[in-house]
Amino acid sequence: MRLTVLERKPDEIVIEVDGEGHTLCNLLEAVLLEDEEVEYASYNISHPLASKPVITVKTKGRKSPEDALKDAAKKILDRGRSLREEFEKAFQG
Repeated sequence: MRLTVLERKPDEIVIEVDGEGHTLCNLLEAVLLEDEEVEYASYNISHPLASKPVITVKTKGRKSPEDALKDAAKKILDRGRSLREEFEKAFQG
């Protein structure tokens, strides 16, 4: 995965994500929208065979969009760890 910042403002960022598709971008969008400081989060894939997803995050100004993305990524990792632990418990015996 490679991220390229296409546009940056104090309360908005637009990034291109090389090497990912709907699965990660949809999850990231959903978790970003859980954050009360995020005003808008969306992604677009212009063409499923030839384009890279473009993610846009706009905050209310009290939190930077970069921090919102970092917080969302941490939440996703934490939830993944929790899910793995629950699977391990369920399948142990």
